[in-house]
Amino acid sequence: MLCSPVFLALLSLAVSVQASPYVLHEKRSHLPAGWTTSRRHDAAEHLPLRFGLRQSNVDQLDALLMDVADPESPNYGAHWAPEKVAATFAPSKASVDAVRAWLLAEGVPAAKMKIAPGKGWIQANVTVAHAERLLRTTYNVYTHAGGEQHVGCEKYDLPEHVASHVDLVTPSIHFDAVLRKRGGAAVPAKKIGLPGVGISPKTTGAFSTLFTELQHCDTQITPVCLRALYGLVYQPLASSKNSFGIVEYTPQAYVQSDLDMFNKNFSTAIVGKSPNLVSIDGGVVQNVQTGFDYNGESNLDLQYAMNLVNFAGYKQNVTLYQVGDIPQGASFNNLLDALDGSFCTFEGGDDPLNDGIYPDSDSYPNGFNGTSCGITKPANVISTSYGYNEADLSPFYTARQCAEYAKLGLMGVTVVYSSGDNGVAGNSDLCLNADGSQTEDGAIFNPSFPSTCPYVTAIGATQVSPGQNVTDPESACEQVIYSGGGFSNYFALPAYQKAAVAGYLKDHKPSYAAGIWNSTGGSRAYPDISANGANYVVAVNGKFARVFGTSASAPVVGAILTMVNDARLAVGKKPIGFINPSIYSAFFAGAFNDITQGGNQGCGTPGFAAVPGWDPVTGLGTPSFPKLLARWLLLP
Repeated sequence: MLCSPVFLALLSLAVSVQASPYVLHEKRSHLPAGWTTSRRHDAAEHLPLRFGLRQSNVDQLDALLMDVADPESPNYGAHWAPEKVAATFAPSKASVDAVRAWLLAEGVPAAKMKIAPGKGWIQANVTVAHAERLLRTTYNVYTHAGGEQHVGCEKYDLPEHVASHVDLVTPSIHFDAVLRKRGGAAVPAKKIGLPGVGISPKTTGAFSTLFTELQHCDTQITPVCLRALYGLVYQPLASSKNSFGIVEYTPQAYVQSDLDMFNKNFSTAIVGKSPNLVSIDGGVVQNVQTGFDYNGESNLDLQYAMNLVNFAGYKQNVTLYQVGDIPQGASFNNLLDALDGSFCTFEGGDDPLNDGIYPDSDSYPNGFNGTSCGITKPANVISTSYGYNEADLSPFYTARQCAEYAKLGLMGVTVVYSSGDNGVAGNSDLCLNADGSQTEDGAIFNPSFPSTCPYVTAIGATQVSPGQNVTDPESACEQVIYSGGGFSNYFALPAYQKAAVAGYLKDHKPSYAAGIWNSTGGSRAYPDISANGANYVVAVNGKFARVFGTSASAPVVGAILTMVNDARLAVGKKPIGFINPSIYSAFFAGAFNDITQGGNQGCGTPGFAAVPGWDPVTGLGTPSFPKLLARWLLLP
């Protein structure tokens, strides 16, 4: 009997599926701190398996970004349209077909599969027992000391012919859920904006005497102090063409009366002005839960962001990206969904254990009944003061997200993240142990993410030291917080940073044992630059408080870069986009105030020390706006 070509093709596929051996794809060596294994997951329960497909041309992503971001490139500033970005990196048809054919051959009906609109994910709705057969694994239910539960496994395998098409599978080994405080109200684990979670500003409380003169900048940082420190005296000229975005995660919320109170003292021209709200996945400026833990971050970010980009008048709008509804919250991936429609995974992709899944009105009372996929054009500069420990996340998860920041860079967007407030330790002062776990008594340095992503600009913290003036050199912040900095355990050293890091290791390499930090010289180092992070005057719930943190440093740098963009746009040039290749180049030498005093202790050590040149405490130093402006105006 003659066989049709279609039959032969199916037979060939079936043979290849059977012949392809399984290989280990991801494995976890330990349970994160606070988690215990409760029980084997019920085999009959349903599980939404999501396969993150390997994107096309990711191996070229770095070179493509450098082509538009390197100041020596003839294509500097030739940023891509979003449509070109989406088309270039969409997973190939071969990847979609390979994973789909394997699932069909393994008994997953086509009706139980969904392919995301951007073809980045395939979801298979299967039972736990079926998932275990597909992945050669065992699914457990894990319980945290705070009461939250998590479904996952210790490791999983994929057929060899499928593994090359898949970045990661969820749920699996990933424990990138963020937890509530013990004893707090029960909330979803994925709210990265939850008070007490991740990078958050610190306060020493309210005070009654408010100083507005430069001679008090060692005890109270105000906008006039920052303008004097960094030379930011600039009136916007092209505000209608420019944009600056601040990201907040519900339930964090700013208070308009506090914003007005701040501006009555420091910028009367913008009293009554509000940021332009972009609600992402039901993001709302809630006013039910108040206090420093809920209002401190957003008030800090917006009071300084709006003031610093509006000198002697109100011209430049600031966009507030408020992410996540009250019942569910959100993650960084939910923000990226809204900024880049090709990353949006509605109908099949965001990790239900780590990301907000929308619409959620069926799961939560008063939940957001919609989805925010590519709903807004990204601002030219986006500042975020939240973060994870790198070890909270899997290498596949961080790499996939980091690639999205590179895509934003291709589109001409500058992304800045605060570097953390615990020196060489991670959030909550956790340090690593030899098995990869995180504890307070760990001895191994614990880097932060997304700061370690080579496609964001990581911002550390400095201070005007007690008794010093704004005309004196700053030092690394050692009041209340320590500037986060160090070397990634996941990401390789980017080319733009090689000379700076090599110089640091040659002249100032620490004497710590190689086992407590990544001393190879081949990993991404951070922060990139810094700004003041101590003694900020912030209006919170009708009183002024002193606030500390790289949470303050990031929006200050964002505001400075926004004003650089304004000047370029005013003369018909493009926004500066991804700035790291520029700021590390010889052309920008001397454009930063070098910080040579202080350190960033943590993990039972003095941490690293600020030294001449780049260092893993304050990076290249603090910005000199006049020098940066002059250099960027000379670039195409």
